[in-house]
Amino acid sequence: MVASRYIGFGFLILVMLISALGVIYSKYQSRVIFSEIQKQERVLDQIEVEWGQLQLELTTLAEQNRVEQVAKEQLKLVMPLREKIVYIKP
Repeated sequence: MVASRYIGFGFLILVMLISALGVIYSKYQSRVIFSEIQKQERVLDQIEVEWGQLQLELTTLAEQNRVEQVAKEQLKLVMPLREKIVYIKP
């Protein structure tokens, strides 16, 4: 009778220890995952800043006066004379 009590008590302690180790492991895993989430959020913030800068650069490069300036300076294009322009009606 006393031996079965000790076996039962030992079993309960073993179950408690396994449960405690499970809690510790799951807490550790949640901290690792949280740390990874924080790192990915920082990367996302950097990418969003870079995206904004690229959008601003695209807007600047696509402006009409910028296109005309590049066409004149780099491509040596000139505006045709008025009488050489052909208009097409839709």
